[in-house]
Amino acid sequence: MKFEAPAHWTTDFLHHGIFDDLNALFNLTQFSNWPTLDWLNSLATNITNRNNQQISFVANDDVDWQHGYYEEIIFDKGEIPTRLENWHDLFGAFIWLLFPKTKALLNQLHIEQINKHGKTQRSKKRNAITLLDECGVLVVCDTAQADLLKNHLWIEGFYNQREQWHSTIYPFMFGHANYEMATRPYLGLTGKALYITVEHQLMPKCLKDRYAWLDSYLENLIENEDILCDNSSLFPLPLLGVPNWYEQNKEKAFYENTDYFRPKRRKLK
Repeated sequence: MKFEAPAHWTTDFLHHGIFDDLNALFNLTQFSNWPTLDWLNSLATNITNRNNQQISFVANDDVDWQHGYYEEIIFDKGEIPTRLENWHDLFGAFIWLLFPKTKALLNQLHIEQINKHGKTQRSKKRNAITLLDECGVLVVCDTAQADLLKNHLWIEGFYNQREQWHSTIYPFMFGHANYEMATRPYLGLTGKALYITVEHQLMPKCLKDRYAWLDSYLENLIENEDILCDNSSLFPLPLLGVPNWYEQNKEKAFYENTDYFRPKRRKLK
C-alpha cells in the first residue's frame, strides 16, 4: 500500500493510544492549526548539539543548503531544517525535544561516519543509526519479557502480558516516521524495537522525568556500549500490537493474524 499522511492539520488521530505521551507532554489538542517554528523553538532554548551550537528549528526554504548536507548543517550551525506543515518533520522536532542528548549524539555519529566513509557510502553503523532514528521503539522491560518479543511470541508477549504493559513494560516511540505513519494506522505498521532491560522500579513516576531518564540512559548505551555498530540490537515490533496503542488489539484473535504478527523465521542449518 502507498501511505499518505493527512493533507491538513488534524488531531483526529489522537484517540489512538500511541499518541498519548505526545499529547500529554505537548497538549496537541490546543492547536487548531500547525504548531509554529516559534513555538517549537521556545521549547528548545536549552538544547545544544555535540558541537556546542544552540539547536533551532529553521524553515527548510531558509536553510543555506550550499553549506552542506542535512546532518552537517545541524552539527555545524545547530539549525534543524524543517519543512512547514509537514508531519514527518513535526514529529522529528518532537523527538529532538524529548531526547535531546541522544539526538545530539546520533547527529555527531552521522558526522563521524560521513567523515570516514563519505556521504554516499552508508556504513553498517550509519544504517543502524538511521533505522533507530526513523523507526525505533524503545521498550524498557526485564530480560524475560524482551525474550518473548524478540522471539516473535506475540500472544505471550502482548496479549498474555497485557496488564504488564505500561506498568512493568514501558514502550517509548523514538522513530518519528513511526509517528507519521500512525496518523493513519494500518495492519503492517512495524517499528524496530531496542530493548532496554532494566528493573521497572528505576522508571520515574513523572512522564516528563521518564523521558529525561531514558534519554540519558540511551545516550550512554549508544556512546559507551556501541549498541548501534550494526542492526543486530534492533528487532521487528508490530506497533499496533502494543496494548493501549490501538483500540482493536483487546482481543486475542487480533494477534492470530500471522500476516501481521509473523512467526520468527527458522534459521537454515
